[in-house]
Amino acid sequence: MKYILYSFLFLFFISCDKKQEQLTLETGISHELATYRKQQIADVVYNLHFKIPKEKTSTISSNLELNFKVEDLKQDVFLDFNEETSKLKSIKVNDKTSTINHQKEHIIIDKSNLVLGANQIEILFDAGETSLNRNEEFLYTLLVPDRASTLFPCFDQPDIKAKYNLQITAPKDWKVLAGGFKESALETDDFIKHTFATSNLMSTYLFSFVAGKFTEETKNPGAFNMRFLYRENNQEKIQESVGEVFKIHQNSIDFLENYTAVKFPFQKMDFAAIPPFQYGGMEHVGAIQYRESSLFLDENATQTQKLGRAKLIAHETSHMWFGDLVTMKWFNDVWMKEVFANFMADKIVNPVYPEINHRLSFMMTHYPSAYSEDRTKGTNPIRQNLDNLKNAGSLYGRIIYNKAPIMMRQLEYLLGEEAFQKGIQEYIKTYQNTNADWSELVSILDKNSSEDIKKWSEVWVNSSGRPIFTEELAYDEKGNISKFFLHQKAEDGSDKIWTQSFKIQLIDEKGNTKEVEVTNMGKTFDVSSFVKDFKPVQVLYNTNGFGYGVFPIDENKIEFYQEIKEEVSRGSQFINLYENMLIGKVEPLKTYQVFLNAIKIEKNELITNYLSGVIQHIFWTYLNEEERATVQVKIEKEISSLLNENLSSNIKKTLFNLYQSVAFNPVGSEKLYQIWEENNIIENLFLNESDYSSLAMKLAIYKHPKAKEILEEQQTRISNADQLERFKWLLASLSSDENVRASFMTSLLEKENREKESWVQTALNNMHHPLRQESSIKHLKSILEVLEEVQLTGDIFFPKGWLASSIGNYSSEEADLILEEFLAENSNYNPILLKKLQQTTDDLIRAQRIKK
Repeated sequence: MKYILYSFLFLFFISCDKKQEQLTLETGISHELATYRKQQIADVVYNLHFKIPKEKTSTISSNLELNFKVEDLKQDVFLDFNEETSKLKSIKVNDKTSTINHQKEHIIIDKSNLVLGANQIEILFDAGETSLNRNEEFLYTLLVPDRASTLFPCFDQPDIKAKYNLQITAPKDWKVLAGGFKESALETDDFIKHTFATSNLMSTYLFSFVAGKFTEETKNPGAFNMRFLYRENNQEKIQESVGEVFKIHQNSIDFLENYTAVKFPFQKMDFAAIPPFQYGGMEHVGAIQYRESSLFLDENATQTQKLGRAKLIAHETSHMWFGDLVTMKWFNDVWMKEVFANFMADKIVNPVYPEINHRLSFMMTHYPSAYSEDRTKGTNPIRQNLDNLKNAGSLYGRIIYNKAPIMMRQLEYLLGEEAFQKGIQEYIKTYQNTNADWSELVSILDKNSSEDIKKWSEVWVNSSGRPIFTEELAYDEKGNISKFFLHQKAEDGSDKIWTQSFKIQLIDEKGNTKEVEVTNMGKTFDVSSFVKDFKPVQVLYNTNGFGYGVFPIDENKIEFYQEIKEEVSRGSQFINLYENMLIGKVEPLKTYQVFLNAIKIEKNELITNYLSGVIQHIFWTYLNEEERATVQVKIEKEISSLLNENLSSNIKKTLFNLYQSVAFNPVGSEKLYQIWEENNIIENLFLNESDYSSLAMKLAIYKHPKAKEILEEQQTRISNADQLERFKWLLASLSSDENVRASFMTSLLEKENREKESWVQTALNNMHHPLRQESSIKHLKSILEVLEEVQLTGDIFFPKGWLASSIGNYSSEEADLILEEFLAENSNYNPILLKKLQQTTDDLIRAQRIKK
């Protein structure tokens, strides 16, 4: 027996060694490599020096001194560097010059040159350009999810946290912001060498720096000094926004410290506003980056814009605890940091804006957006599988950002707010400065709950899709309801059941109401007992906006939705009506008319925004040409009339945006021109420089007779140099010459012309506007063919943005045929990109059925 045991152990260890020897190197960071490195590498410190020249085209000479411990020498050490080998100048390992061995985006450090315990690697290199986002007067890094290795050699995985000692040499008139406090600034000739203190522990994707010509402001809004860099030069926006930006950050910190019972976890929190920033914001430790237009609002900003700014700041501040302090082990759990940031942002904003209906805001923010992906063939679970970090960008989307908070709210309700908060506090304290996955959080929540959270999570988190609810009614001989059941069935036909809670309202013929509270509904809920002594003539589902899925409607009662007094219920019915239209229960023209009638009397800005967006979408996507021609003159007249009524500035701005989108006939176009010329001043409608630029672009697309002069004149009105550069860049996409637009579209197929991704998406929308699709449709095939390269060279949201701004604007049969041919020719297409394609072309595909 002992011999057998020894033999077994011998074979086991031989097997383990053999398994270690079979570690295969592939491009990107495989899960296998990341798992091995986590137990091989520890105590990592990056000492980095980047020397930024004055000229954008010159290389950035850099050096890295990497200190770390090796706890396993069965394998070589693999550093990630996703750049050309020519950028590597020299390597020393433990003070000995080493041969550069760079393969498949990895620098291979031979284990014979390493020792168990402390090691040091020195690398001279030119910084990679992919994620440097260089402009003439500034640059900024953006390294999520796996882009740190495109900048410098590193262990580019989230569960190898490290400290950074950073030096930046930059032109002396540039300011520099990084994750640590600045310790010194040494001037030499026309440059300054900025030395920063050792940073807090962070994952590679959270390392960053910003350098360039910025205005700097420092304030102490309550906790500590915060530093703000920006390039905005509009004094009104600066006056209205800078103080608010600091204040909202402080309010967010105060809330989060109280909610998590953990003090602000890092040495500082500075931030920078960047004009062409790809996202709304990014939660870099010590140096958050924001899109400038998201932070700087003028005195006439709508409540929705202010709320959006507050939630954005609260979201990024929440990441300091959820994502930065406690980080996912692997990017398949990237949704965790996003769901908590969104979920906490909603909680944070409530006390800051007490005048806002926050239940309505939550619903309007998350539900339509979540449905827009979850209803498509490209939907995915909240938690997805990830084999290689190079594919991590594909995990981001509306399911993570919008369905996940809905799920979390249901989970909080299931557990109770107090138990949920205690669970979160335990989670933060247990895993601070380390990494955790979803199962570890579930274990904490599960042990303090009588519910089976693991089972609940299996459907909500690990499965895709949504339920469709249906009624089952039986009547007695008097015509009264004798049986009333509500069933749920997965939209994809599977047997999944979303355990959830929501409310139903029964209304009788006299207008009396009865509320039914549905708690933790499974497959079926029996409503029968509630209608024994109450005879409803109308049933409103999900009146508290809490349930998730498509609920039954009575098509004969939908015109009365606008009369529902309770805002959440009214908004919920509008959302549900639109979803019913998309699954074929109501005709688009009838739905359109209900929404148009509703927006004429709606006084809530959040609901008005939703109605406006849906009206535009139905108008351009789901009405056929005959229907659109019939309603266009009418909507132009009716919205134009509304603009002259005595309405709040917020509502009026929303209505104006709707008017811009549909007033393309000669009468409407001329009215827009008079507004742009400021000959027609609409009372209580406040337009800023950006609004006038957008209006000028619309007039060009609408072929206004003076379009050329309008675009030329608008350039003289733009005072901000960054905005002027953007406007000039977009001119080719606005040209009346089809050949100019075609040439510009072709140029975007080359990666070097897609650097400013937000600009590219605006340009694509200009060229693929429904009024221009007859000439632009010929480009769709090439747009689809270059998608794989767009994913490899662009940031995480860009592949979907590339599609949404182009083929996502189409609803024609011809465009559908181009899509079908592409898919037929690429039957083994990248499954990750296929999902993005299915998400962005869902309207195109549905339109073929709905418009027939």
